[in-house]
Amino acid sequence: MSTGHLTIDLSAVIANWKALDQISTSETAAVVKANGYGLGSRRVARALARAGARKFFVATAEEAANVRNVLGDEHEIYIFAGHMSGDTDMISDLGLIPLLNSLDQMVMHLEALPNHPFGVQLDTGMNRLGMEPAEWGAVRDMALSQNPKLIMSHLACADEPDHTQNAMQLTSFRSMTDGVSVPRSLAATGGILLGSDYHFDLTRPGVGLYGGAPFANAKPVVQLDIPVIQVRDVAVGEAVGYGASWVAERPSKIATISAGYADGLIRAMSGQATLWHEGIPCPLAGRVSMDLLTVDVTDLPIPPRYLSILCPEQSVDDLAAVAGTIGYEILTSLGGRYSRRFIAP
Repeated sequence: MSTGHLTIDLSAVIANWKALDQISTSETAAVVKANGYGLGSRRVARALARAGARKFFVATAEEAANVRNVLGDEHEIYIFAGHMSGDTDMISDLGLIPLLNSLDQMVMHLEALPNHPFGVQLDTGMNRLGMEPAEWGAVRDMALSQNPKLIMSHLACADEPDHTQNAMQLTSFRSMTDGVSVPRSLAATGGILLGSDYHFDLTRPGVGLYGGAPFANAKPVVQLDIPVIQVRDVAVGEAVGYGASWVAERPSKIATISAGYADGLIRAMSGQATLWHEGIPCPLAGRVSMDLLTVDVTDLPIPPRYLSILCPEQSVDDLAAVAGTIGYEILTSLGGRYSRRFIAP
């Protein structure tokens, strides 16, 4: 096999959901947007539903349709993007719940689907999605009279527990929603870890389910093994890869392996990342190219058949730190060329 192999442990996903559910003082949903953070939303959603999750969140109606096909009709699926033009039939036919983000969306939804469930998203300081306080104040009574399923907002700095904006957004959310009888939601993974003040009626973990920070106790979910195409001897002074950016300082063995930035191993890892083989580190030699990586395997006792870049020795967040990014980007960029094996719960 000439493509990388991605192993996805659904038992670990379930364990992470259950751990966050134990921390949460309210019902715990699951965010499966971006194709389950790159791991396969259908398989992830099905496993979480069997584990007890009853509410799911996605980014768009198209994502919701994909999840609905495996969940059946008994689970609620919320759409962060709300009710977009062209989504009406899909929302209606599949029983999806748009989180309305503006007065325009509110009007469109109530006119197009007057008796269809919806939620409301409020902006409490992130300035990304949701109604601002003045806009919400203008439509609040009308919106509440239509019995929304949920009122939510999103924290901008929950991965930084001491950031002052967390408390500011909590205060804003309370001032906009205290006294309503509608279920409320503010906390994703980071918000759950901030404590019960942020939990309200529903929490909605995302990245923590998939083994990412800020959930430090998360079980690792993915392993990525990449096959070796060729191993060559490189003499002192010879260069490897584009731009001749890596030059051998000792007689070296260089493995060329079958993955690159087309597979989500971003170019910013060039000259920085480490791969592993049976616990032995093997540094990346030179630049990441589209389909190939070159790796210094001089210290291995025998030429390897594969090297691992996500493994017990290196988490998604470890790899992200090397590349100057976040674990979310690593997970959601994992390429479609990888073969995939799911470890069933």
